[in-house]
Amino acid sequence: MQARTTLRQKFTAFGKAVTMNQTKLDQTKAPIYEALEKFRQARIVPFDVPGHKHGRGNPELAAFLGQQCVSIDVNSMKPLDNLCHPVSVIREAEQLAAQAFGAADAFLMVGGTTSAVQSMVLTATKRGQEIILPRNVHRSVINALVLNGAIPVYVNPEVDKRLGISLGMKREQVAKAIKEHPNAVAVLVNNPTYYGICSDLKAIATMAHEAGMLCLADEAHGTHFYFGNNFPLSAMAAGADMAAVSMHKSGGSLTQSSFLLVGPRIHAGYARQIINLTQTTSGSYLLMSSLDISRRKLALHGKEIFAQVKDLAEYARNEVNAIGDYYAFGRELINGDSIFDFDPTKLSVHTLDIGMAGIEVYDALRDDYDIQIEFGDLGNILAYLSIGDRFQEVERLCSALAEIRRLNKHSKSGLLTQEYIDPIVVASPQEAFYAEKESLPISETEGRVCSEFVMCYPPGIPILAPGEKITADILRYIQYAHEKGCQMTGPEDPTIQNLNVLK
Repeated sequence: MQARTTLRQKFTAFGKAVTMNQTKLDQTKAPIYEALEKFRQARIVPFDVPGHKHGRGNPELAAFLGQQCVSIDVNSMKPLDNLCHPVSVIREAEQLAAQAFGAADAFLMVGGTTSAVQSMVLTATKRGQEIILPRNVHRSVINALVLNGAIPVYVNPEVDKRLGISLGMKREQVAKAIKEHPNAVAVLVNNPTYYGICSDLKAIATMAHEAGMLCLADEAHGTHFYFGNNFPLSAMAAGADMAAVSMHKSGGSLTQSSFLLVGPRIHAGYARQIINLTQTTSGSYLLMSSLDISRRKLALHGKEIFAQVKDLAEYARNEVNAIGDYYAFGRELINGDSIFDFDPTKLSVHTLDIGMAGIEVYDALRDDYDIQIEFGDLGNILAYLSIGDRFQEVERLCSALAEIRRLNKHSKSGLLTQEYIDPIVVASPQEAFYAEKESLPISETEGRVCSEFVMCYPPGIPILAPGEKITADILRYIQYAHEKGCQMTGPEDPTIQNLNVLK
């Protein structure tokens, strides 16, 4: 009880220390971009890093990326601020982002949403503290637990038996976990999952706060929730305390650029200290300026942009479903709980009824039709639609899917459907990762405890995580996914022939 009281007292203190900026900021500004333009025009002579010196030292790189790009690949300096301790243009860009996203504060992240998720978890938890979370999280969440020694309390999601995909967190599951683990310090929610499925984030945030816990959201695939109408509720609007937002996925910024958003319960200075434990001291101005420019675009035009994306996705769903045998699923799945809402921009397509695993359709699209989609798993594909997509590309995708069905349709007998297997947790991720271990042929590991990750990437949700028991079902799944061509990652052995297990 003492721990709960202390946490509530800390919340109160944080709430007084951090207040929302009520002054309306000018979202037409892009301070980092504007400062870089001034820097370019000043023709500063560089006797600092990077060593290519505006591309002169590496003409091949300059020719490949373009002179305009390499000329602003610069290091921190007074006129351009410093990502680790921003006081001018970067700080102004963060304040603009915070207001655009409805957050108390925002941090520019140049290590991808992986870095944002890890910073979020490391800010909220410490060694030995429990955090309630679904097992179908991205590996970055469990990586953070390896780093700081916090203990996961898994809420195993239900599985849609037809689609073979894991769903969201049910309210009663979260309530039960909170009741059974009253000293947990946070609840983490995917908003949405890779497939577009959303939990009742507002209700979960309320339950967490009533129990003196923080609510965290992995919002890697939810940038557009903040801009537009008739989308699922964004994390900040739902009352979450922190959200990792992958701006580069649906927001238009460069790959590896993201935001970490925080609410008024979080001490922004402490969060900055946690970020600086792992984030580079040489923040890329290419990435930061792309965040700045993209935030401006969405703040000014996001509603109309994402209305068009949503309409395009709805058109694509109808066209794919008209082909036959494919199932492009959408909001008809909503059940008010484990599928509380659905992201209408997601073009997730079930493929097993044409007799092909999702990864096989994924490979066919790339190899035979020059179409690169986001991922294919054992039963589904995901075509990621966002601000840069056009009608003609969607038409090409639909035509290719129709031809793949015509040329390849056969019985689906023998195909696995299950995308999620409930884990048997034996040890904490940190304990298992750093424990004494031995490497065994994967066929000899049944019944042992894994000390590393095994996953298909994308989506990067572990099949096995450190501390979990290796079962016959898991081994069968790994072998099948490998045979079907899934990109397997995680273990020390890149061939996935051996696994590290606890001694």
